[in-house]
Amino acid sequence: MTILLDKESKVLSSLSNSPKSLSELAEELGAGFSKTTVHRLISSLAKDGKVVSSGAGRSAKYEVTNLGRLFNPLVPEEYFRKGQDDRQALTSLNFDLLDTFRSHDLFSQEEMRTLVERQREFEERWKGLSPVLRQKEMERLAIDLSWKSSQIEGNTYTLLQTESLFKEEKRAKGKIKEEAVMLLNHQAAMDYILNKPGYFGELTVKKILEIHRFLTKGLGIPNKVRSGRIGITGTNYKPLSNTHQIQKTLQDVCDLINTKRNVLEKALIALLFIAYIQPFEDGNKRTARILCNALLLANKYCPISFRTVDPEDYRYVTLLFYEQNSISSFKKMFMEQFEFSTANYF
Repeated sequence: MTILLDKESKVLSSLSNSPKSLSELAEELGAGFSKTTVHRLISSLAKDGKVVSSGAGRSAKYEVTNLGRLFNPLVPEEYFRKGQDDRQALTSLNFDLLDTFRSHDLFSQEEMRTLVERQREFEERWKGLSPVLRQKEMERLAIDLSWKSSQIEGNTYTLLQTESLFKEEKRAKGKIKEEAVMLLNHQAAMDYILNKPGYFGELTVKKILEIHRFLTKGLGIPNKVRSGRIGITGTNYKPLSNTHQIQKTLQDVCDLINTKRNVLEKALIALLFIAYIQPFEDGNKRTARILCNALLLANKYCPISFRTVDPEDYRYVTLLFYEQNSISSFKKMFMEQFEFSTANYF
């Protein structure tokens, strides 16, 4: 099964660069990819809606669909062996991707069984906790989340220094003021969503802006949808630059999240798309992580601290989605962190 997935991924990756005939695919992929093998793989992928063809006979060309991109099991370590300018990557936002998210389940049945089981275990433990212990555990998770979310953005506070800042208002020596402000802003944002249970049951652009305002207070970042171009280090992907287009896409994402019934899909979409759209000059991924938790908490799901995520790995799986629209690695990280949180808090 692993070998088959690896071969399918190589076919999808090749077609994501440009449409190709069976002969062209076999020639490009080389050893292990005879014309017969490629034909069998293409037939399977076409049946699943992951590739489509144009033309007939030997002149037929095949290209990857949005569904094929979405579930292409790319491995970040392999993908990023090539440099930024050598990768055949998407360089602009794929508007059609929203329809693909809308019409397909993001988790397999097996994945959902695992996640639902973890959620039920959390619910059982939650019922047995006193209000005091619930609050203490939520505070612990909020400290871990604030520390890790800030670390992903380059903050150098340690977890213990973050705890001292929150509990004793003690700023770490040798750290700049902005690092403490970033952490305290996370605390304020978490307090806000915890004090408004159910408020994020339905997502709006206004609510996204509210979270962004908490996270960027005192950091000189405008709390409004940006205008103009921005670049992202490490990738040639360029987010939207037109304010009206950004606002419209942000609203479309809210509509998508609100129509999804699966709470974990809601959280995953928020985590991915707020970063993908980059609606603000800064603070986008921080906003995405807090919104992800706001959606989980509003629906009585276990929040996620991201405590064991490696910041570099987080950046790689995020860039992989920007450049190839593949969610496989990002989803794996999301699932691992949800399972970690359900096992280690409450």
